[in-house]
Formats: sequence, C-alpha cells, structure tokens
Amino acid sequence: MSIRVGFGHLLQYKYNKYNSNTHHKSPYKKTSNISRNRNKFQMEENHEDVDILIVGAGLAGLTTALSLHRLGLKSLVLESSDSLRITGFALTLWTNAWRALDAVGIGDTLRQKSTQMKGFKIASLDTGLFTSEQALDKDGKFEGYESRCVRRTDLLETIVNELPPGTIRYSSKVATIDELGLFKLVHLADGSILKTKVLIGCDGVNSVVAKWLGLEMPVSVGRSAIRGLVDFPNGSGLDPMFHVNFGGGVRFGFRPVDDKTVYWFCTFTPAEVPSYEEDWQVNPIKMKQFVLSSINKMSQEAQDVVERTKLSSISYAPLKFRLPWNVLFGNIVKDNVCVAGDALHPMTPDIGQGGCSSLEDSVVLGRCLGEVFLKKTNEEDDEFERIKKGLEKYGKERRWRSFNLVSVAYCVGFIQQSKGMMMSLLRKVWFSSYTPSAFLKMANFDCGNLVC
Repeated sequence: MSIRVGFGHLLQYKYNKYNSNTHHKSPYKKTSNISRNRNKFQMEENHEDVDILIVGAGLAGLTTALSLHRLGLKSLVLESSDSLRITGFALTLWTNAWRALDAVGIGDTLRQKSTQMKGFKIASLDTGLFTSEQALDKDGKFEGYESRCVRRTDLLETIVNELPPGTIRYSSKVATIDELGLFKLVHLADGSILKTKVLIGCDGVNSVVAKWLGLEMPVSVGRSAIRGLVDFPNGSGLDPMFHVNFGGGVRFGFRPVDDKTVYWFCTFTPAEVPSYEEDWQVNPIKMKQFVLSSINKMSQEAQDVVERTKLSSISYAPLKFRLPWNVLFGNIVKDNVCVAGDALHPMTPDIGQGGCSSLEDSVVLGRCLGEVFLKKTNEEDDEFERIKKGLEKYGKERRWRSFNLVSVAYCVGFIQQSKGMMMSLLRKVWFSSYTPSAFLKMANFDCGNLVC
C-alpha cells in the first residue's frame, strides 16, 4: 500500500510542478491588467469575429477544417506562408489514417493515387542484400489492414479542394495571443486582430499555441532524417513492399508510392558521423553523397533509387519529439484552446504514425466540437462551458493515445538504429517476431465517425 501511495504522490507532484512551472514560463500568457485595460476599447472595436479559429494549414489544421465543414460548421485557418506549405515529399498512411480519411470523405480519392503495401523486404546488415521477406499480416490477425504511401501534395490538395473558398487565409502569422473575457484575441503580424470562441493550434513543432498553453518545447532525439522522392517515367518495377536496412547507426528504406514514384528515407545520428557538417542541412549534394556511401553494400536497385533522385527532391530534418510525460501531464487543452497534430504530439517517424495520428486528432476534434455547436440543449446552458467540456472530452480521448504513440515510436527507432553486438542480436530477434505486428497493432485504431 505504501508503494502505491508513494507513486501516486510522485505523479501528483510532477503534475503540479509541471503546471506551475510552465505557466510562468509561457511568453504568450495573457497581458497585464494595465496593458489590457489600455487597449480594451481598441480591441473591442478593431477585430474580426470568428467562431472557430485554426492556426496552421498543415495536415492537422486542414483536416480539422474539413471535419468541421462536413458537419456544417465554418472555421478559418491561418497560414503564415503565402501559399500552401508542403514540407516533406510523402508519408505512409496506415489503417487508422484511412479510417479517418474515410470519415471525412476523401479516402477513396487517395486510394486511387497510391499502392497497398504487402510486407517487408529486409536487407542483411552484413551484405546489404535483401535476404528475407515478411508479410505484414502473416498471422492474419489484422484483416483488412491498409498501408499505403501517399504524396504529401496529393493529400493536402485533395483536402483543400473539399474546403469552401476563403477557409484558408495565407500570409497570416500569429504574433501574440490575448484574452478578452472568455474570448481569445489572436494578434497577427500585420496588425489585424481576430476574436474567437475556439482557438485550435495545429501549427507544428514550434507551435505558438502550445507555448501559450505552457507546453514545453519538443526536444531533439539526436538523430536526423534525409528524405527523397524519385520518379521513374517508365515504371520503377518495385514490388509493393517496404525495403529496409536497419543497424550500424543508420536506418534506410524505400517504398513505392505508385507504379512510377518511389519514396526513400535515411535516418542517422550526426554525432556518430565524423564527416558531418552543419551545412548538410542546406546542401543536398552532401546529403546524397552521405546516403550513397551508407548504402554502398546494398543492391543496385537500392542505390539507383537514391542516385536518380533530383537534388530538389531531397530534404533534411532534425528529429524531435515531445517528452511523453509532457503529453501526459501538460495542458493540451485549456478552456477554449487546444492543440492537435505535431503541435500536440511531435514524434519520431519510426512507426509511421505522425501523420496518421494527426488525422485521428482532426476527426475526434471535429466530432467533439460538432456536439458542442450542433446538439440541441434543453436548457439555456453557457456556450463557453459547453466548449470547455467538448475540448476536455477531446483531450481525454487523445492524451493516452498520443502518449503511447510517442513512446513506442522512440523505442522502435532506438532499437532499429543502435550499434553494438547486443543490439544487433536483439534487433534480429525482435524485428522478425515483433516489428510487423507492432506497426499493425499501433495502426489498428478507429477514431470513429464525425457524428456519434
């Protein structure tokens, strides 16, 4: 009994300490009384009213707007760039993501532009050659699973085409967030002000809204990712499989998007690469040279995928994640403000769930807000109280799911990429018996429909 009580006290202590510390640190906390009173009249007169305001026109922000639109609710999406911002080239969408896409009505459109993956081709660490194959669902436990690689441009443009004109407002960078009674005032860099009943942060790893809520910044995992997309005009001829090579400090793989397009990735630890220099991040020639040197033992098929990639189709990104206990104990929701997507749960790409979980967030958030604004009530209850309860319901549904995904992704990446004889042995045993089922198990999740 004493152990249980002690552990409970420890969790409560971490929760109280986390909340008390982070609220004082937030640079986006509400302004002082003097400042607010001085500008109160101007704020009340010079603002635009918006019921639901979404910050960030990435995957989470756009899909949330589409979820709301399907329910007949209007929202406004703010994007700091002057056009649709597409970072990365492609992403793998698993069963849970396709269920979410079906919920917002665009799943079938995207299926026509992608290829269903059947399993893994695994390269030997010693020879670099593909020596074994595994079906994704070899035991038949996940009937009807889906795993497809989709061009990011296809995904985002499909969503945008379903949104009403004027939903996205470009060149709209958030400067500060203030409060006016129960409303939130969002100040933009151009001086304009938006007053909203609901503020949703889908603004990525460096989220302004997450900072305002008091969430700690995501941290580096010490690894980086080089990614590329290559076209084969006459067809790639690749089997619909994940082609992977893990170990030795490098994780490399490629998979077909469709008959003529292939997506590839290479994750590594810069600190373990003697030749690494900071300018790699902006020098695709050096990125390409490093990847080719890392896979020089692999088949010509693998080397051709990288060799034929145009320099303009290669990108670099340091890998970050939100510490799992920040997700578990932090303010992901407060009153009429919340976060979703990478603003909530940035994670490593090792189980392919970053984009998938963002789609889950969007459907759950849309459903919770639909219940707030569309369901008739028998009494004159307070709208802001209903908003608060609706977002708390969203937070309750997403907190543990996000915690699990972030934690599992980090552990999988650590094991797959680590060096050493013991880790190599663990990887051989672990990969063959656990990885495919782990991917499918984490993807075997249904976020539900928009209307309960």
